[in-house]
Amino acid sequence: MYCQQCGQPTTEREHDDRLRPVCAGCGAVTYLDPKLAVAVLIERDGRILLGRRAEGTHRPGTWSFPAGFVERGEAVEAAAAREVREEVGLTVAIGDLLGLYSAAGEIVVLAVYAATRATGEPRPADDLTEVGWFAVDNLPSLAFPHDHRIIAAWLRRRHRPE
Repeated sequence: MYCQQCGQPTTEREHDDRLRPVCAGCGAVTYLDPKLAVAVLIERDGRILLGRRAEGTHRPGTWSFPAGFVERGEAVEAAAAREVREEVGLTVAIGDLLGLYSAAGEIVVLAVYAATRATGEPRPADDLTEVGWFAVDNLPSLAFPHDHRIIAAWLRRRHRPE
């Protein structure tokens, strides 16, 4: 890795009780911040929409929610709606945050929303090869361990008394 300020090589050194890239030339410390991604759980007629991940993606051939990265300066909810449009061609209204998902050693933090409305017919695009509506008791091979936790959070919210 090279210094973002002067371009000199960095070496890992302890700084603020962690190993971080520190410039050998100017001493600037690089903080490796996480990336923020969004996913949207879309339900229609008791089934949830999932997309099969294409070659060249993480865990190709498995299924997950429409998802992607938040652009710098973009509102998280706007990114969620954009990713749904790009990946499955639906226009959605973004509802409640279902949860934030992260794991030690993982560089991505995932914010998951439930859609309150979705218009259009889904079609695979971007990083997906196909899309499908699935009953929660008959799911295909899911891409990520947190996908089951997301569905459980959504089911709890659906069955919560108002």
